Amino acid sequence: MSGAREVRDVLRQAARLLAEARELRAEHERALTRVVAAVSALRKPQARAELAGIPVARLKDVTGGRLRLGMLERMGYTTVLDVLDATPYELQRLPGIGPQTQRQVHAAAKQIERAAREVTTVQIDVEGQDAETTALLAALYPLVAAGPELPRARRTADAVEERLAALMPVARAVSGWWRRLLSGEEKRRRAEEAVAGISEILAGQTETRLLITQATVDLLRPSPSGAEVWIDFEIRAADYYNLLAEIAALEPGDRVAAEGFLPDDLAERVRHQELDDTHRRVSLRGYQVFGARFALAQRRVILGDEMGLGKTVQAIAALAHLKARGRSHFLVVCPASVLINWTREIETRSTLPAYRLHGGERDTALAEWLERGGVAVTTFDGLQRLDGVSAEVGMLVVDEAHYVKNPEARRSRAVAAWCGRVERVLFMTGTPMENRVEEFRNLVRPLQPELLAQVRGSDAAAGAQAFRSAVAPVYLRRNQEDVLTELPDLVRVDEWEELSAADADAYRAAVAAGNFMAMRRAAYAVPDKSAKLERLRELVDEAAGSGLKVVVFSYFRDVLTAVRDALGPAVHGPLTGDLRPERRQEAVDAFSAVPGHAVLLAQIQAGGVGLNLQAASVVIICEPQVKPTMESQAVARAHRMGQVRRVQVHRLLSPGGVDERMLKILQAKTALFDAYARRSDLAESAPDAIDVSEQALARQIVEEEQARLLGGAPVR
Repeated sequence: MSGAREVRDVLRQAARLLAEARELRAEHERALTRVVAAVSALRKPQARAELAGIPVARLKDVTGGRLRLGMLERMGYTTVLDVLDATPYELQRLPGIGPQTQRQVHAAAKQIERAAREVTTVQIDVEGQDAETTALLAALYPLVAAGPELPRARRTADAVEERLAALMPVARAVSGWWRRLLSGEEKRRRAEEAVAGISEILAGQTETRLLITQATVDLLRPSPSGAEVWIDFEIRAADYYNLLAEIAALEPGDRVAAEGFLPDDLAERVRHQELDDTHRRVSLRGYQVFGARFALAQRRVILGDEMGLGKTVQAIAALAHLKARGRSHFLVVCPASVLINWTREIETRSTLPAYRLHGGERDTALAEWLERGGVAVTTFDGLQRLDGVSAEVGMLVVDEAHYVKNPEARRSRAVAAWCGRVERVLFMTGTPMENRVEEFRNLVRPLQPELLAQVRGSDAAAGAQAFRSAVAPVYLRRNQEDVLTELPDLVRVDEWEELSAADADAYRAAVAAGNFMAMRRAAYAVPDKSAKLERLRELVDEAAGSGLKVVVFSYFRDVLTAVRDALGPAVHGPLTGDLRPERRQEAVDAFSAVPGHAVLLAQIQAGGVGLNLQAASVVIICEPQVKPTMESQAVARAHRMGQVRRVQVHRLLSPGGVDERMLKILQAKTALFDAYARRSDLAESAPDAIDVSEQALARQIVEEEQARLLGGAPVR
């Protein structure tokens, strides 16, 4: 039994902890209120502009057609905004408008105004930097600066307050000899139990108070100046937007699209899946929460979100949930080029340790992972060396899963073997299909083989809904345009440059030799006289004048060499296929760290996979690519979540030759890709409907160009 003095001491400590918990809650609520107010101030003028275009007749929709609006329209009240701005007295002066009608009209107008505000997208324009948006960023800054520990601190404070507020009044019955004397036996028993409960809470108060106090201090820190908060936004744009979406309900209005057009019953089941964030250190967007829940609820799935939507974070959220539920070991398989990115993201976005099973320290990392648990990250080749590993893996994540679409390949067999050993498997790919439905079936086979009979080519031919219905249990895809409403504009410009005389000579020689690759890069064969290279220099100079970063993509290394020589030694890269992943990431980091203008060179097949290049807002593509998907992936490396500037994409083209012929042939393929792949309808209505084979394209173009330039039969 506790003495009265001991009880009073326990209650004093509890009161101090309770006060600190309540202070955090109050400061957090004030911070959230400031953000909501700032959002409202931004939305109001946009909503008013929309109301000015809504005819007054729409008020009938709100009132079920009961209002008579003819007099309003005749007297000049033609829009909802006109009615909203009118005073009750002004409306009641109109013939036939009494107090009741006036109240109904105003109520209907306000209802439409509320709806307009709710659906208004908040755009943060780094070029504009108006006072209202600056105020919004200043309101968000303390919440962003508090970091990922703030939600956990708030939950801890809420739990502490709930328990102490309930226990402390009960415990006071034994805090003095007089109170104890007046309490009955049952009341004293409950009081002693309450004291024990409070003591249990106080036993861990050092860590609890540190967490709560630090979060409170972070929330109380003053916002930086306007210029400084804009700089912070550019550095951490994704964090700002994530919080904004969470606080102000800025998720896309089309929930069906944000949930990948899943059937209602499946979507409802996914929504009810728990998602524990105890071990997560990042806020998620609503669609990302749904993606993580989908992976957990369905257990063995393909996450096919378009590039730039944060598939990695969704996977980490699923792993963190499983860790909170007692699982200890997880395995990620990915291309070597993104291995470093994975380990960084895991360690930054969660409390889980990451072990890189690659390179010289592979064996040491493997031993530590087996002993301590966490996330092992390995390559497709490295996975084949883990056959003898006996750890019970809570989830297997396979990034760029389209790498294993050929079931006969060694890496595909290795992945399939691990799929057979692990209960939960998540395949991730932004392009799960390239040529045929059969390739998608090959991805489904190791996950949910019982679904194979439902995945038929005829479903794709039947259209979007049929295919989505067939693959819904295993496949989730969302597109940027559906869920990232804040993304700045993407402006594409085709830069047509006539070949110089030297370019034309080199091109004619390549055609005569029947060399398709030489034809594609002939415009750079004589760098000093290259028309394309001259235009590229002009574009880079324009970007430098505006302080913008540029990434230059080409399929060919010698083209990148010519570009580097033309631009000077200050350029970063080039990123090539044989550059070690660590060196690639180092080059990207150095490029991103440069204040203001910088240029990064990359082979499109290397820089277009696995790297985040949102520091760049100007993309230059030196020549058209055989596969439309390759260009799309490269552009998406810059135009992705976290990008704050309008992205300009300049594709350098020459008329009348290989470039123009390639575009015409591929135009229909790109249209089909947009109609199917981007809408999660895996496949094609006919074979080869998305990308064509390089050999077939090359043969067709070479023959046509030989006939055009050389006359007669093509040169073989």
